[in-house]
Amino acid sequence: MNRVAILGAGSWGTALAVHLAREGRVVSLWARNDALITEMIARRANTRYLADVALPSSVGATSSLPVALQDAQFVVLAVPSHGLRAVVRAAIPWLPAAAILVSAAKGLEGESLQRMSQVIADETKDEFPVVVLSGPSFAAEVARGLPTAVLAASSDSGAAERVQDQFRGRGLRLYASDDVAGVEIGGALKNVIAIAAGVVEGLGLGQNALAALITRGLVEISRLACAEGGRRDTLAGLSGLGDLVLTCTGSLSRNRQVGVELGQGRQLADILAGMHMVAEGVRTTGAALALGARHGLELPITAQMSTVLDGRVSPLEAVEILMGRRQRAEVDG
Repeated sequence: MNRVAILGAGSWGTALAVHLAREGRVVSLWARNDALITEMIARRANTRYLADVALPSSVGATSSLPVALQDAQFVVLAVPSHGLRAVVRAAIPWLPAAAILVSAAKGLEGESLQRMSQVIADETKDEFPVVVLSGPSFAAEVARGLPTAVLAASSDSGAAERVQDQFRGRGLRLYASDDVAGVEIGGALKNVIAIAAGVVEGLGLGQNALAALITRGLVEISRLACAEGGRRDTLAGLSGLGDLVLTCTGSLSRNRQVGVELGQGRQLADILAGMHMVAEGVRTTGAALALGARHGLELPITAQMSTVLDGRVSPLEAVEILMGRRQRAEVDG
């Protein structure tokens, strides 16, 4: 029976643990927070992130990396992007030699501007196959077993096929891809556009504006993905358009909710202080803008979201700047 270690007991890590246990896997769910682990063991639920979902008996919660990683064939990294490098570095001494590493984190590292698979490969010296798990997937729905389709993306086709085989289930279907850059940029930048979508809703700008934002947001995502070596057709799929639409319109989207509250006049610091889950788009915005500059790209929506998040302009002023930009042909180049 395949053993899976999940590093990160937030909503996504917990949802994957519940799903995999339902499908007969033995799962170790790790968190660095001893109090959270103690509560999960006592209550058989993660009351902080997925309070109404019971943990199956085959999910073991632990704050010990050696315990979590023992005999694991798959190691899922489901921590926020800014903490990924430190967790991988701490886990390296305990990683089983034949393990497949599965990146379930979405974002860009702030200082290096690396994608999550690049951070993992950098720390592990490319000694382990890495598979990126990404697509339109709210954790709460995966935990409830509702139908979800995602991508398993890797340059190692054998590793991607193993993840497809072992992670699939009645509620989860996986498609394979070898376009790791396209999948990761899609998963990272959709959070930035989702904040902007929330701003549109918070300001009451209507459905026309939302449709325009999503469409032009996809252009920006595709532009950066292609510059990073991705393929444009990938961004028309689950990890691009699919994830973007879900995150921009779904009521469970944390990034969208940040934007809604910004549009309603709340300050970013106050919004984030009231959240116990990470809105990755806040950190990704600056990194995406810097990565775009590295490639000489224009990312106007991302640029305006950066000015709003930094408090340099109001959400309404950012909209007016975007609407007042020089008109141009729709298709690049």
